Amino acid sequence: MSGSLIQFILFLAVTGYAVYLFGKVVYHRYLYIRLGKPVYVKKEAKARLKKFAIEVFGQTKLLKDKKSGIMHIVIFYGFIILQLGALDLILKGLIGQGLPIPGYDYFTLMQEVTVALILFAMGYATYRRYIEKLKRLKRGWKPSIVVFFICFLMLSVLVSGGFERVRDGVGASGFAPLSSLFAGVFSGLSHTGATVGFYTGWWMHLLILLAFLIYVPQSKHFHILTAPINILLRRTEPVGKLASLDLEDESAESFGVGKIEEFTQKQMMDFYSCVECGRCTSMCPAHSTGKMLSPMHLITKLRDHLTEKGAAITSKSPWVPAFAFAGYSEGNPLNVELIGGVITEEELWACTTCRNCEDQCPVGNEHVDKIIDLRRHLVLTQGSMPHDGQRALQNIERQGNPWGISRNDRVKWVKEVDPEDQLGVKTVKEKPEFEYLLFVGSMGSYDNRSRKIIHAFIKLMNEAGISFAILGNEEKNSGDTPRRMGNEFLFQQLCADNIATFQKYNIKKIVTTCPHTYHIFKKEYPEFGLVADVYHHTELLDQWVKAGLLKPSHQVDERITYHDSCYLGRYNEVYEQPRNVLKAIPGIELVEQSRSRENSMCCGAGGGMMWMEETAGTRVNVARTEQLLSVNPTIISSACPYCLTMVEDGTKLKEVEDQVKARDIAEILALSVFGMPEKSL
Repeated sequence: MSGSLIQFILFLAVTGYAVYLFGKVVYHRYLYIRLGKPVYVKKEAKARLKKFAIEVFGQTKLLKDKKSGIMHIVIFYGFIILQLGALDLILKGLIGQGLPIPGYDYFTLMQEVTVALILFAMGYATYRRYIEKLKRLKRGWKPSIVVFFICFLMLSVLVSGGFERVRDGVGASGFAPLSSLFAGVFSGLSHTGATVGFYTGWWMHLLILLAFLIYVPQSKHFHILTAPINILLRRTEPVGKLASLDLEDESAESFGVGKIEEFTQKQMMDFYSCVECGRCTSMCPAHSTGKMLSPMHLITKLRDHLTEKGAAITSKSPWVPAFAFAGYSEGNPLNVELIGGVITEEELWACTTCRNCEDQCPVGNEHVDKIIDLRRHLVLTQGSMPHDGQRALQNIERQGNPWGISRNDRVKWVKEVDPEDQLGVKTVKEKPEFEYLLFVGSMGSYDNRSRKIIHAFIKLMNEAGISFAILGNEEKNSGDTPRRMGNEFLFQQLCADNIATFQKYNIKKIVTTCPHTYHIFKKEYPEFGLVADVYHHTELLDQWVKAGLLKPSHQVDERITYHDSCYLGRYNEVYEQPRNVLKAIPGIELVEQSRSRENSMCCGAGGGMMWMEETAGTRVNVARTEQLLSVNPTIISSACPYCLTMVEDGTKLKEVEDQVKARDIAEILALSVFGMPEKSL
């Protein structure tokens, strides 16, 4: 039997077995995902493919960190280019002839340049992990094994190319600079020695390639396969919209997610798409202030639990072969509690639902919906939640506000901010004809500081000639806090009551000063029947200033930095309108700090955290206030009553409240439109 035939048989045997092992691992991962609840994926091919092309081939999410993004682009496209080179090399080893490519010299040059770029990229990756020591990157042999795989794979290309040139007696060439350099070192070898060297490099390349193939689906690098699918199948509902629960399902034994298989199959795809890059955790306000929550670890712990439990479940099926690649925890994974055994309650209640993790994730993972699903199980099925959060929800249920103040006092703010009835604030009953419903919200109705925002906005509405009315005591809580804290039952009850009231008065336009109310009305109420245009007050203020209905003419000599609310910015992409208003005011110096726009850090109030005490680490609002103070402002502006409260508390704790004020956009605009003295606010 000739040597070439033996080599061909060995090639088929080794490659076939590797492909079989690869397929076996992928198949089992597929079986684990199938354990989840089926999910309907909307057939929106055009929109999905556009997003897919932008994020997969444009690598847009990775470029949020430009250095890392460029490095990954080099590796991503480098491997695509090198696939032809790998096929060319394999054919040379099997039949002694490469690919019949026109302009083969240029093809060789492209391959060598690509190899050099990938080696440089891997060197930079090693530098970032072990010398620069980025906190978000893990260190150790496991995270680094892929670096060795790729580096040795690239070196095997050069080794094979160099020995091939010596064997064939080909001189140095500018079209193959690296392999020519290598060939020069071994130019004295005999034909037999060079042939042995070539096939050593050839087998080295093949075995590394196949080992990498088997390793990928068992590691975080499974994202190479799952991430593009994950992005393609990502939900197309409005950003940040939570899935609803069918609370009338009499067959349901529990609500929310209490077992790993109660997640949807799409959520499980998220688990296997995680890159473990740590971008989510590095931006998480809870983690960065010393809380237990790490969005990355949340996903990886759920992934590992799914793998262990999935292996235990599928191994009991007679038609599923034994699986050798799943890791098992100590004890039976079938008996491990998801909440308590895998994810702690402390982690779940640390989340502010700011979605900074999701915005940073390069593979389209959604973290917040999983946390809310787990919270729903705690609240609706187990009846478990922190005491202060439970008190806030009970107060909302009984009196319609988190403080438990009488629901009949909801309209008292009108007399307190306008004792002489100069603003002409009327309820929908008193004024049947109006353009906008001003939804005041619990903060504007009961919180003394937030009332000043409502006061300033009403003055501006009157100045602009806008017809509006309020609901008065008929207004109820929007339901954002109950929904984000996991009490879907209370949310749906409030939602139904509010929509019925809106329909009763034929309300078509709603404006609110609260981004949380704005989001839930605009993105989540429509599923339950709301048909109305919903506006945040900064959107309307921007329109009215541009239309000349409001004229900011008085000088406001202040250095202002603007804090982007999570629910206004990342959730609804309202970034420019508040800034446009500030830029229209004479005298203002608008300064940006590093964590702004989509990278803005949460104030710490979202996800119900406004009503719960932080018991671990640094207070989130203090950390955020320190960032805002870094640009030496005289005023910190916001467009959210929650954010304003948290920032004001932060300036007090930092003992700078006399030098730096916290003001809403409406309050600052009112200073310029009316020439109001700052102390009047």
